[in-house]
Amino acid sequence: MTAIKETNFSFPKQTNFYKGKVRDVYTINNQFMAMVVTDRISAFDVVLPEAIPFKGQVLNQIAAKFLGATKDIVPNWVIDVPDEMVTIGRICEPFKVEMVIRGYLAGHAWREYSAGKRSVCGVALPDGLKENDKLPKPIITPTTKAAVGHDEDISREDILAKGIVSVADYTQLENYTYALYERGVQMAAERGLILVDTKYEFGKAGNDIYLIDEIHTPDSSRYFYAEGYAERQDKNEAQKQLSKEFVRKWLIENGFQGKDGQNVPVMTPEIVNSISDRYIELYEQITGDKFVKNERSDIVNRIEKNVSDSLNNLLSA
Repeated sequence: MTAIKETNFSFPKQTNFYKGKVRDVYTINNQFMAMVVTDRISAFDVVLPEAIPFKGQVLNQIAAKFLGATKDIVPNWVIDVPDEMVTIGRICEPFKVEMVIRGYLAGHAWREYSAGKRSVCGVALPDGLKENDKLPKPIITPTTKAAVGHDEDISREDILAKGIVSVADYTQLENYTYALYERGVQMAAERGLILVDTKYEFGKAGNDIYLIDEIHTPDSSRYFYAEGYAERQDKNEAQKQLSKEFVRKWLIENGFQGKDGQNVPVMTPEIVNSISDRYIELYEQITGDKFVKNERSDIVNRIEKNVSDSLNNLLSA
């Protein structure tokens, strides 16, 4: 299988290019963004050496579905999805925080809690919780949005005190985050899943706030299977989950957490293909649609043509 690790296009009226951890972002005419979701994979804020076939297609198509399903809550940046791996949208000035929301004690929050902390991002947590317990109510645990390196936990109070986001805008971001999570929880439940935690990114165009980037994908969210959740909790068993956490756990088991001096373990073809299979599994579970693998023989030229055609239409409109 062929995985797309990076791209190097020159689109009509291209004015800038940015390579993120997973996405290659092309700025067009200082007006639009063409975001190519590659097959790169990151964990612990480190891009892993091997790309994962079909991962970019999975992420882009899930995001497109959920952005379309939530645009009644908050407008989003999307204008066109011209290719299975590409989204074109309006340029927004991103807020320098990510809005992480958690309904269950899992992942990073559990690691903090199990280390003895009873506050995450300034939000108090009660004693006596177990890993993967449902929280009394969903909590927002924001992080700073780092240009490079690790995102850092930050409290609401620090965000406002440092003027990172205005009080009015941050209040609106909180309202949007709770509403989006509620919608995500409902849609997951319809598919027999629990949306454990997720993150949203927002930006501004003029005076308007838009939802940007991806939502409810395995890169930005954690899902449990609803069936058997309570029984597994009662027996202190690991939850059956669909998320990127299995990649993090594999890395941790092999001595890597993104810290200085640590090396990424060898990603064998078997590991790469198993990760690809898990992403496809999540796509089919969360969307209810059969995943159709895109044609990989001439994928680069296909992407370039589809994006160029869409941009020519947008620029001539």
